[in-house]
Amino acid sequence: MRSGGARRFARLRPGDRVAVIAPSGPVDPGRLEAGCAVLRDLGLDPIVAKHALDRDVLGGQSRAPENWHRLAGSDADRALDLQTAWCDPEIRAVVCARGGYGATRILDLLDWDAMTEAAADERGPKLLHGSSDVTALHTAFGERIGITTAFGPMPATHLVAESPGEDRERSLEALRAVWFGADVPLTIPGAHALSPGQAEGPLTGGTLSMLTATLGTSYAPPPAAGSIVFLEDVNEAPYRVDRMLTQLLQAGWFDGAAGVVLGPWTGCGDPVELDAVVSGRLAPLGLPVLAGIAAGHGPRQLTLELGALARLDAGAQILTVHAPGGGVR
Repeated sequence: MRSGGARRFARLRPGDRVAVIAPSGPVDPGRLEAGCAVLRDLGLDPIVAKHALDRDVLGGQSRAPENWHRLAGSDADRALDLQTAWCDPEIRAVVCARGGYGATRILDLLDWDAMTEAAADERGPKLLHGSSDVTALHTAFGERIGITTAFGPMPATHLVAESPGEDRERSLEALRAVWFGADVPLTIPGAHALSPGQAEGPLTGGTLSMLTATLGTSYAPPPAAGSIVFLEDVNEAPYRVDRMLTQLLQAGWFDGAAGVVLGPWTGCGDPVELDAVVSGRLAPLGLPVLAGIAAGHGPRQLTLELGALARLDAGAQILTVHAPGGGVR
């Protein structure tokens, strides 16, 4: 579905009800409330899902240390919160509170037929928003339901809940533009071009480790042919980035890709070494590659609409996403 034919999610309006769920790691209550206050400031009506503040040791293993909570509740409860919110006609967006680990564990527990039917709302598909571990959901929603989704900052994270300043304000401005569909150009700057050139196509990708984690499963991302690939990650050593890129290359996932944009690789080691790793693996493809866009795990997290048509000018260091109405936002 990432071939440019994905249906765009319906833009939000003031007063819309949005569900905040926790499909992955456990959520800090204070951060969640602070993040919900931000959503209210945006004019929305946030509803916290029933199990969003639950805790569960990994897999329910009784021998795990008592305080080693890796999941926001059981797999069944996290899946139930997501499906209930998605299928509720009163909910216009499903917002993931944070990432962490666990989204892949709930994929088999979702009724994809029911969720696809819910996306056929005459008002247009509702919005799924999140990043990091939520990459697994973006890929599944894009392929199985055929809709665009939003990759961006989440309400129960440090940036949104606790970090006032210019980075937060710019991040929220971009989120507002994507969610509400402001009729103004939204261009995302990059730091530098690893390989110049221009490309146009639907935007795909997400957090690199999550993309590789789903390879070989029925939830694997479709090949990136004709697409502009967005990749980012956090706390991965350069050799691990190299390994994951190699895995995607050997799986044929990059075959026919139009271009590549890279996030800031926060906590992933020396930037010069990372540039060398990425250039060494991707240069043979002959694609334009723009590095250092402000999206993903970084101090400034702009929102990307995955599945939407985008234009990349690596030489000019700009990624531009087409507006929902067909122009360029």
